[in-house]
Amino acid sequence: MANQTRSVSSTSPTRRIQSGASGGRNRADRLTSRHADRNPRGGGPRRRRPHKKSHRVLKWTLALLGLVLVAGAAAFAYLYLTTEIIPPEKQALAQKTTVYYADGTTPIGTYADQNREIIDCAVLPKYVGNAVVASENRSFYKDNGIDLKGIGRALLNNVTKGTRQGGSTITQQYAERYYLGETTSYKGKLREAILSLKISRTESKDAVLCNYMNTIYFGRGAYGIQAAAQNYFGKDAEDLTMPESAMLAGIIPAPASWDPAINPKQAESRFHRVLGIMEEDHYISRQDQVGAQMPQTIKYSPQNVYQGPNGYLLRMVRNELASGKKAPFTADDLDTGGYRIITTIQKDKQDLMFQVASPSTGNKRQPPTLQTGGLSVDPRTGAIISLYAGDDYLTHPLNNVDQATYQVGSTMKAYTLLAAIQDGVNLNTVFNGNSPRTFSSVGKSVANDGNVSYGYINLYSAFARSVNTVFMDLGEHVTSQKIAQVAHTAGITGKIDDTTTFDTLGLDALSVYDVTQGYATLANGGKRPQLHLVAQVKDAKGQELYTAAIQSDQVFNADQVALLQKAMSTTVQYGTATYARSLGRPIAGKTGTANDQTAISFVGFTPSVLTTFAVWNQGQDGSALRVPEVYQNEFLPVPLFTQYMKSALGNSPVERFPAAEDHGKIGGPDGSWGTGYRQSYSYTPKRSYNYGYVPQQRSQQHTAPQQESGAGNGSGSGNGGGSGNGGGTEDSKSGTTGGNSESESSQQ
Repeated sequence: MANQTRSVSSTSPTRRIQSGASGGRNRADRLTSRHADRNPRGGGPRRRRPHKKSHRVLKWTLALLGLVLVAGAAAFAYLYLTTEIIPPEKQALAQKTTVYYADGTTPIGTYADQNREIIDCAVLPKYVGNAVVASENRSFYKDNGIDLKGIGRALLNNVTKGTRQGGSTITQQYAERYYLGETTSYKGKLREAILSLKISRTESKDAVLCNYMNTIYFGRGAYGIQAAAQNYFGKDAEDLTMPESAMLAGIIPAPASWDPAINPKQAESRFHRVLGIMEEDHYISRQDQVGAQMPQTIKYSPQNVYQGPNGYLLRMVRNELASGKKAPFTADDLDTGGYRIITTIQKDKQDLMFQVASPSTGNKRQPPTLQTGGLSVDPRTGAIISLYAGDDYLTHPLNNVDQATYQVGSTMKAYTLLAAIQDGVNLNTVFNGNSPRTFSSVGKSVANDGNVSYGYINLYSAFARSVNTVFMDLGEHVTSQKIAQVAHTAGITGKIDDTTTFDTLGLDALSVYDVTQGYATLANGGKRPQLHLVAQVKDAKGQELYTAAIQSDQVFNADQVALLQKAMSTTVQYGTATYARSLGRPIAGKTGTANDQTAISFVGFTPSVLTTFAVWNQGQDGSALRVPEVYQNEFLPVPLFTQYMKSALGNSPVERFPAAEDHGKIGGPDGSWGTGYRQSYSYTPKRSYNYGYVPQQRSQQHTAPQQESGAGNGSGSGNGGGSGNGGGTEDSKSGTTGGNSESESSQQ
């Protein structure tokens, strides 16, 4: 406390006044007066306060300006340091992506948001770059990459006139087009300026000029000097003459308007302007300028990359690589990545497919409404070998392979039969094949094609001849839910109505792609492959970016599928596709006919090649029309299949399907399927069947290689009534497919 008292007393003005002289008093008066100024309670005026306030405002203003300057400098430094100059070979706008056939060298087409091809500017004559500099940025070799006066002028025009202008040097344009895209916002312009400064400090002028020439738009769909040289003069950029270079450089500001083919007067004016600047800046001599003549350009015919049949392939490749959440690439990647996409499509097989399926080839006189879809795959890997989706993507964009749908008909019977095999039914079980029959599950009468009755036949013969009444009976035991489940497990993704037994007759509409995906599993021993037409994707340097995963899941028992394949071979041996016997090798498959004959189809395969052909008739308004009788009589998809496979397989080794044993029970698990055990018999098609083809006469009947003992006259039994003549056989239809026992009653 004593120390505190001394401290106070030593500073007390009263103590100093009392001990001091008169001069001290005057000083005390001054001190008291000043103290009074500080004291709000004092009575004296505050004479210095306004001066203090103005100083405070000035200090705050200067401090605020300082903060703004510091923040701006910090922001600029941050943007400068964090702005990345991406190497050109990694830049997305590098060049167009090319899609190749399976050989990796023959192009199918290209993806290009911009038709651009990057070249090494070292091969260009010096006057090419000089012409561009003379036209676009005379101070290019002297400036620091940005034009402050131009930027200021652009900002003023943007604010006062509402326009979007840029005062860009070549470096700024290079930054804008190559790295940033079209920058029109103020923020974009700021980034452009910062990037331009950084580029000018880190890259040589020659490098900047080269990249600019590789990216600038020259009109006629050409981005870059190489594409421009080809589209205007039909030559490579390294072969451009000095006048040709000057003409191209002159039209850069407005190439679409100043193209010599559109505005020859303006193009020539710009041409002479560039020549004049080149002479003034000593790039060319006076003699060169005077002697230069306006060059002649070639006729430009823009082509859409999707034109013709290859457009379908390009579109399918794009969908495979860039559709869905798990797609390995984006659409922009494909348009601008400069990739090399190698497909599974074999050029010779693709040409063959088009020759066989297209109505524009040969002497075909098909109605314009008749549509065809074809797809050939390797079921072991899922690789698509060839396809026919239409003649021209631009005029018929609906893809006949993976977009158009048709009623698949009796091709669904394969899944019904596999479901029965899974349930333990022996395929020698006999069913009532008479027509018509009424089934409680649908409450309607169902007939075979032509209302033919086949008597009592086993499942081999019923499948071969596609007997509707047998498979409706079988479907009731298997259930419609299981038929749909088996089909979906095989790989079909389209909707299948599992609420009705009619799903065994294929009333649902699916695509050729969907049908082929499902049958690929049946052809591959129960292993489900993933259909695909992209094998690899590589970057411009050949580095692998993507490889198709060749894997297949075993979704069905291999022995059960082998038994199904054995039954499916009867379709060609003596059933609805005997025309394919001319191939001289084992073929398994199934025909299909829509309920109202609006579509017919065939899926057939060897162990290594599966091919689907479908034909449907579509009216101009999109309505479904009956396939003309002539194509139904010859069952067109089977001859198409045979013609294609004969050339596609060529002299390749004959492949046989695996041996199959039937471990099922006659009459099914409870003995109630078909006619039951006691009325059944054992029947197996001859394994030593001769696959050589002998044409049949139209009037002849084509029977099974072994007569079924169960055939004969009799009344219908089982789930429905009805009588038939029994023992009906199939007309070979001049050696083609014969009668197709496939459509249900028209009452459905």
